[in-house]
Amino acid sequence: MLPYVALALGLVVAAIGLERVSYAALERIPAVATEEFPEIDRALLEKFSSFDAELGWCPQPNREKQKDTGDHLPGEEVRTVVTYSTDEYASRVCPARERDADADVTVSTYGDSYCFCREVNNDETFQNYMARELDTHVANYGGGNYGLDQALMRLKRKYPEDPTDYVFMVVTASSIARILSVWKHYQEFGNILAVKPRYVMEDGELRRIESPVDAKEDLLDLESKADFLREYDFHYDHWFQPHYASPPYTLDLFDDPEHLRYTLYTGGKELERRLGTSIPGIDFDESQTQSALRMERPRVRYHERLFDTHERLFDALIEEFVDYADEQDFTPVFVMVQQLRYSKYEAEHGPIYGDLLDRLDDRYDDLATIDMARHLSPADGDVESLYVQRGEGGHYSPETNEAIADVLADVVEERAEIVEET
Repeated sequence: MLPYVALALGLVVAAIGLERVSYAALERIPAVATEEFPEIDRALLEKFSSFDAELGWCPQPNREKQKDTGDHLPGEEVRTVVTYSTDEYASRVCPARERDADADVTVSTYGDSYCFCREVNNDETFQNYMARELDTHVANYGGGNYGLDQALMRLKRKYPEDPTDYVFMVVTASSIARILSVWKHYQEFGNILAVKPRYVMEDGELRRIESPVDAKEDLLDLESKADFLREYDFHYDHWFQPHYASPPYTLDLFDDPEHLRYTLYTGGKELERRLGTSIPGIDFDESQTQSALRMERPRVRYHERLFDTHERLFDALIEEFVDYADEQDFTPVFVMVQQLRYSKYEAEHGPIYGDLLDRLDDRYDDLATIDMARHLSPADGDVESLYVQRGEGGHYSPETNEAIADVLADVVEERAEIVEET
């Protein structure tokens, strides 16, 4: 009898141990949620320097930050450190040209991190290249993780202070998900500090839902706002719950081969870090990145469905942009750019936003639209070559930003020619 008891106890101990290991592994997999309300400590809160009560977060004026993009392996010398600087307007610095109130043409850009141009230096942004070509300052009001809604809110707040003749709204297709979000964690697991306002449609009109967080300290007790977050964040029911891990965690880990692969690659990177050198024969960093991209496929398909189900909200925000342009008398330009995870999917399936830009062209005579995917097509089909190598996961390279600047500058130059002719 005793051997059977010992065996049973051993199995129980092994199962408990495996559950703990599985939970720890799931915590590190970006496609899995393990907690609804992770603890936010004060040390993390203090680092959240971009908190903004109105917008959720926003680049701050007169800041300079150096960021290691991760372009190195364990034990190697850091090769890529980029500098992000903002001026007194909280616009990213444009070294090519200073602001000039008497300039013949003025330009500003709003949008997400692809507008901000993460992972490249100040003089490698498309705004800086545009400034050289147009011989005028180009303001950069991009915000990391912004959707079309926050970019529009920032435009309305900033434009009276910094008016320009042209405003480029530059976003990725993930905007369709971001405009349905109140707390980023419900769709981007672990992004726990990002609480934001959003718009909803009521009786055919936009209504703004203010952020439930009035002060940074409120982030320490988000669970008290659970009912609000769950009600107004579309992704709580449609993305978070389906990806929320629950006991037995071992099944969640072993049920998906990609989860296991990601765990093994992560373990390899950790081993390299401890050894202080890379292990020959396999690039764990690249393998982990490719595994993460494969796990992103369901999210891309989810966003594709959102363009079908929430087309009215996205279109209403564009209409608000066009109406504001008419009110303030500037030329509006809408630019769709691609994240790496979309470009690989869309190369096979077509754009997840369907005929959005064609519809906008038909609807608004005063709105110029640019689908950047139609202009950035490597001859060899290698879409990854458009993005920084390694790094944080797929922002455009300096060379691609220069190509983008040419396309955007053409819009300004062509419009200027039309005005001269009339």
